[in-house]
Amino acid sequence: MTDTDLELGPVGQEIVYENDRVRVWHIKLEPGERQPLHRHDHPYLVVAIQGAKNVVQTVDGTRVDADEPTGGVVFRDPGAVHMLTNVGDTTYLARLVELK
Repeated sequence: MTDTDLELGPVGQEIVYENDRVRVWHIKLEPGERQPLHRHDHPYLVVAIQGAKNVVQTVDGTRVDADEPTGGVVFRDPGAVHMLTNVGDTTYLARLVELK
């Protein structure tokens, strides 16, 4: 199965801002909650408003610990198909900024 055969979900729960240069998503995951399988078509920044212990699982089954401290910022390249799971005991809140 290829990436194009998969039914992918949105990057976040809600777009909170968009213009011709950026798209900003709101992401909230309660402990144990999972963001559905999705793909990032643009490079992006993740700003953790309220950090949590997360796990990224790629479409091929690779698992990567993604601890995101409150106030932390990470940059990621586009293209990966993955899902994000909050495996910690705190609510995860973030803004994800896609660079168009």
